[in-house]
Amino acid sequence: MAQRTSSGSVAPLYAAGFTTAFGAHSIAAGLGAEQSALGGSLLTLGLLLAVYDVAEVILKPIFGTLSDRIGAKPVIIGGLLAFCLFSAAGIFMATPLGLGLVRLGQGAAASAFSPASSAAVARLAGSKNTGKFFGRYGSWKTLGYVLGPLLGAALIWAGGFAALFATMSIVSAAAALWVARAMPRLPIMPKQRYTLKDLAAQSTHPSFLVPTLALACATGALGTAIGFIPLVATDMQLDSSQAMILVSVLALASALIQPRVGKLRDQGKISTRRGMSVGLLASACGLFVVALSPGLLVLVLGAILIGVGIGITTPLGFSHLASTTPQERMGRTMGSAELGREAGDAGGPLLVGAVATAFGVGMGLSVLAVVLVVAALISLIWLKTLSSQPVENG
Repeated sequence: MAQRTSSGSVAPLYAAGFTTAFGAHSIAAGLGAEQSALGGSLLTLGLLLAVYDVAEVILKPIFGTLSDRIGAKPVIIGGLLAFCLFSAAGIFMATPLGLGLVRLGQGAAASAFSPASSAAVARLAGSKNTGKFFGRYGSWKTLGYVLGPLLGAALIWAGGFAALFATMSIVSAAAALWVARAMPRLPIMPKQRYTLKDLAAQSTHPSFLVPTLALACATGALGTAIGFIPLVATDMQLDSSQAMILVSVLALASALIQPRVGKLRDQGKISTRRGMSVGLLASACGLFVVALSPGLLVLVLGAILIGVGIGITTPLGFSHLASTTPQERMGRTMGSAELGREAGDAGGPLLVGAVATAFGVGMGLSVLAVVLVVAALISLIWLKTLSSQPVENG
């Protein structure tokens, strides 16, 4: 049974969630602008953008499992300190190879503290506050995803990549110190032996697959919106400041609604199955609006709908996973779910980009919207309610 906790003991985990999202997206804003100065090709640019996520895709399930075996707190602190060291090394890197190695190290470090933080939130929250704490955790993570490029661009403009990496180092060091001082050490649960058949059954159970699919789709919509809303705004002859305002509106909508949705979930006023379906449909509607947008105000509406949909889906998905996973493998489940989110973060923009190349941006966004509608129907039809007993998922 999860121990009782206070908001103060969970708050440092929000900082850890912000750090991994900020680290993933903040440098993206500067790499494209500084490509000529770095002397790299477009392929080099793509590799520098992707290497962080590649490390996370490979290592998150591994570090999630490790947090089950040795405890979440040492994995979180170790990952944050490693992130701090790799970021500090980035201050002195000026070549594409050096930046690539730094980004690889940062991604590996984030792979440690990100799933361990999610698992710790689940265990500290307890069954009565799961939605509340995951709502807040997701809110801070969303801010990191969306505000990362804005903050990164400002820091690079002010002091180059050195300023950005120095800031990353300071933020991660502060988060590590906060976790060390404020987060209680969670007891290590007795180990359970699982056969390959057990692992396959857990990983394909609807109570794991469906919320993970929903989280992947929500993150895919987020990653796509960050990249393509400014593009649509530019095509409409809007300036860059207006485009950034649209992204900020999306972030604010998502960040504000997540804690509220989590609280309503804990009070039994929102069902996970219907709530995730509504969230995915809201994001799908937002994508359709952006695809067909005839003006700025309608584009603002689209951004709000996408943000609200993400804000509904994310805390409900993680809360369901936390509520249906035995504590002795919470880290592995969260690591695997984070892997699904990384797949969505990469897959959404790739899908839209591929379709847009052949048929235009509007069609690309519409295709992703259809994918979200299908995922909403799957959530509504296939997902079991939270009133069921915990199952062997993920």
